Amino acid sequence: MEEKLQLKEELKQITHWEHSQKDLWFWEKLGRLPFQVLDKLTPKVIHRKLGQLLDELGSYIQSGGQYLVKEGKVLDKLGVSSLAEVPYLPLETMDRACDELIEARVTFAQLQGAATGVGGALTLAVDIPALLGLALKTLQEIAIVYGYDPKEKKERVFVVKCLQFAAADIVGKKAILDEISSFSNQREHVFSELQGWREVMMTFRDQYGWKKLFQAVPIIGVIFGSLFNKSFMEEIAEAGKMLYRKRRIIEKLKQFEPDV
Repeated sequence: MEEKLQLKEELKQITHWEHSQKDLWFWEKLGRLPFQVLDKLTPKVIHRKLGQLLDELGSYIQSGGQYLVKEGKVLDKLGVSSLAEVPYLPLETMDRACDELIEARVTFAQLQGAATGVGGALTLAVDIPALLGLALKTLQEIAIVYGYDPKEKKERVFVVKCLQFAAADIVGKKAILDEISSFSNQREHVFSELQGWREVMMTFRDQYGWKKLFQAVPIIGVIFGSLFNKSFMEEIAEAGKMLYRKRRIIEKLKQFEPDV
């Protein structure tokens, strides 16, 4: 009973977090305004790279491709030998491993942003796909931490939904939360409803693109690149942790329900 009450309290905290996502900071609202100006200012090489990433993201959903991660190192952090053992671990063990993983990935993203900020627009074209790849891999690792297999297509869809959630506005966040609430019930038709995966890259551009332009200025870009990548990965990782954690808590709570 004590464990059940604790899980319910953890679920309540996640619900509170979901409600806190109801609005955008002024910085984010401002970043969504100058779309036409942004298009003109963004170097062509960046536009080409974004187009390439759209195709890669679609490929990731279908097959995982180059972005799939190996679960071995994550399982070692958890102290288990197989993914099948993870759901039976205490939630605290999962949370601890997740926090350690996130800290390492945020630090790596920060250093990567600083390094690619040295060369301006040319190295920015390298940073954008590297950052997306790191985000996808981090979300997959979070999935493994909470006992879900990113090699399954439905989990790759969930990963992209986490990515989309982090970049969405208030309307988009609510819609995504409504969609993924059915993942715990294994309603397959929800998985086939992923129509707007391209929106992930468009919201990436709309929300973050103009801030990334500062990174295109040589030397000064070191500061902006570091700060942006850190903020981006923190948002992505927080969304992934909260959404996967919620699924695991709900499934643990089901263990206390009487069999019918």
